[in-house]
Parts: sequence; structure tokens; C-alpha cells
Amino acid sequence: MDETFAEMVMDYYLRNKDFLKEWELARDKEFYSKGFQEQQLAKDVKDIENGSLLRFWIFKKGEENRIIGSIAFNNIIRGAFQSCHLSYKLDRGEINKGYATEAVKKGVEIIFKEYNLHRIEANIMPKNKASLRVVEKLGFSNEGLAFKYLKINGKWEDHIHMVLLNEKV
Repeated sequence: MDETFAEMVMDYYLRNKDFLKEWELARDKEFYSKGFQEQQLAKDVKDIENGSLLRFWIFKKGEENRIIGSIAFNNIIRGAFQSCHLSYKLDRGEINKGYATEAVKKGVEIIFKEYNLHRIEANIMPKNKASLRVVEKLGFSNEGLAFKYLKINGKWEDHIHMVLLNEKV
């Protein structure tokens, strides 16, 4: 998606501002502006073109004008590593309906088959049980706990390091 979708992305973030606060870095007022989202979408397009990102926005069938979430494979590294980080988020009203699992499953298929990556890493806060269930259902393995790994909403949080390997690479 390019910057022409900024209005929809902004709407998604505004609808879920309080819900996502617990799971993401602190956001300033500018983040929730159309201009910022246009810039971010333009940056995403460049990062996708240079091979460092693959992002999908999630829509419900029949509701193509309303984003309900996204998945991203970022920090794509080639060479000996052939790896990336996975992140995903869903609209508060759409959790526990299988949408995240379905989207991540399809994304994993693409990142392994078309990008030929060997490793996907997902770092998840221990209290985020719904997110952990998504990767566990898809066969990710727990490689341990990273203490104070990411600064979430202004506080350094521990994260469980979940990994899925592509044995065909």
C-alpha cells in the first residue's frame, strides 16, 4: 500500500490508540496525523523495494475500506543470516477470531517460499498471551527470554524470543 491509503491507516491507529499503547513504543501526536502516515507508507514502499521489509495490511472480506490489522516482516537480512523479525497487530474488536493466525500463516508462506529466508524471529511480551498463541499455533519455538529487550510505552519490557525455521533453505 502506498501513501494514498494514509487515511485508512490513520483511522486504524486512531481506533486502536488505547489498545495498542500497551504493546507498542510510545507514540506522539504527530503519529496520528495523515501526513505522518503518508510519509510512513512512502518509506514502507521504499523498504519493500529494497528488500528490507514485507508488510501486509489486513482487511475483513467485504470490508475493503477498513483496516483491521497488519503484519510485517522487517529487518530482512541476507547473506549468512537469511532472517527477519515478525510483528503483527490487530484491531481490538477482531482479536481471538483467527485473523492474525491466518494472516501470519500466509505471510510465513510467502517469506519462506518467495524470499527464501531461513529464520523468522518474533519477540513477544510474556503477558501478551493472544500473540503468543498465534505463533505457537504456527510452530514457532521458544528460544528463551530476552530481559528488557524493547522499550514499550516508555518502559523496558522482557520479551519471549519465538523462532520459526525454514528447513528447506
